[in-house]
Amino acid sequence: MNFSDKQRLLVLISLLIVTPLGFLFKFYRGWGQAWFNDYGAAVWYEIFWCLLIYAIFPVQKAVKNIPIGVLVATCFLEVLQLWHPPILQTIRSYTLGRFLIGTTFAWWDFPHYLLGCFIGWLWLKKIQQLSHE
Repeated sequence: MNFSDKQRLLVLISLLIVTPLGFLFKFYRGWGQAWFNDYGAAVWYEIFWCLLIYAIFPVQKAVKNIPIGVLVATCFLEVLQLWHPPILQTIRSYTLGRFLIGTTFAWWDFPHYLLGCFIGWLWLKKIQQLSHE
């Protein structure tokens, strides 16, 4: 298995772990439900996007740049939730649209986005490290 194949395999395995965990947090019912659904899921959302973009650009330089780009993009989407033009409302009327661009602005999302991108950065660094072994 060459370097790129090993990286992609590690990313695929990671996505197969992160994706169900994100949905588990989003649909969790029980103690701490509000935090899990809103903020815990946001952490996994950030990690998911870091991994998915890394699957497309699996290079060393991307390990630093992807989490920063994901953080900027998701913070922009969070601010966009303050705006309710008809086109965005139409997108938000679908489940996938709600998952991707959100519906309600919350300041408390920002630290969770930062945490998710930090964990995503660590995860990508670990993939890089393991792919060099």
